[in-house]
Amino acid sequence: MIPPAFDYARPGSIEEAVRALADGGEDAKVLAGGQSLLPLLRMRLAFPELVVDVGRVPGLSGVREDGDTLVIGAMTTHHDVIHDPLVRRHAGLLAAATATVADPAVRHRGTLGGSLAHADPAGDLPAVVLALDAELVAQGPGGRRVIPAREFFVDYLQSALAPDELLTEVRVPKADGWGFHYEKFHRVAQAWAIVGVAALVRRDDGHIAEARVALTNMGATPLRAHAAEEALAGAGDAEAVARAAREAADGTHPAQDTSASPEYRAHLARVLTGRAVLTAAGMG
Repeated sequence: MIPPAFDYARPGSIEEAVRALADGGEDAKVLAGGQSLLPLLRMRLAFPELVVDVGRVPGLSGVREDGDTLVIGAMTTHHDVIHDPLVRRHAGLLAAATATVADPAVRHRGTLGGSLAHADPAGDLPAVVLALDAELVAQGPGGRRVIPAREFFVDYLQSALAPDELLTEVRVPKADGWGFHYEKFHRVAQAWAIVGVAALVRRDDGHIAEARVALTNMGATPLRAHAAEEALAGAGDAEAVARAAREAADGTHPAQDTSASPEYRAHLARVLTGRAVLTAAGMG
């Protein structure tokens, strides 16, 4: 299908990109890797009057350390996130989950920032940055602001980014010493997850001292399974983990669609949480 007509801008700096977005207002869209926006344009589900291509803006890609934090440029491709030694060493959950995104062609073009700004609750990476307690940095006409991941995803396909703001980087606290696992259920390879679970576990003296569990596709936004996290504290064996995992769907609002019913998604959330936590804790 042929997309609707739109104006096109290719800024050469972050400042130029922000000005273009401000001039375009709510009718402007950012083009990063294009793996989220281009399908929407082709299916005429998006009708921007202006597309701002940030593919050649310098300073938006790469990974660096800032003390106890990894700073990942928003334009860093999934492929580069997967293979970056700093990400693999200090944020293994992000590398592991990114390796499950779509297929190699998408991973070579798609970007971390683009996936997060798209704010699809069925996407793998929003739940992952939620579990990692990441922060997202936006640049707008008023300057730079830092948005915690728990405040970034506000509704279905809606983020906290203002129309004139550009996502520039993702700040991920190092998770050294934490076990991790991303578990998802999908009908066919490369399809969206029907349900996914991002788990981080810190153990002490053979028991789970702290757990973080974030859910993919269990509501209009990615969600933390707070009841399960609390129940996991102190768990020392598979039976205790299984009991805690029964609370994974508490407070969620999974959708009804052609892939699954809300009840089936809740069942999957419980099962996948148990598997992900056991693996992350080294008990599986």
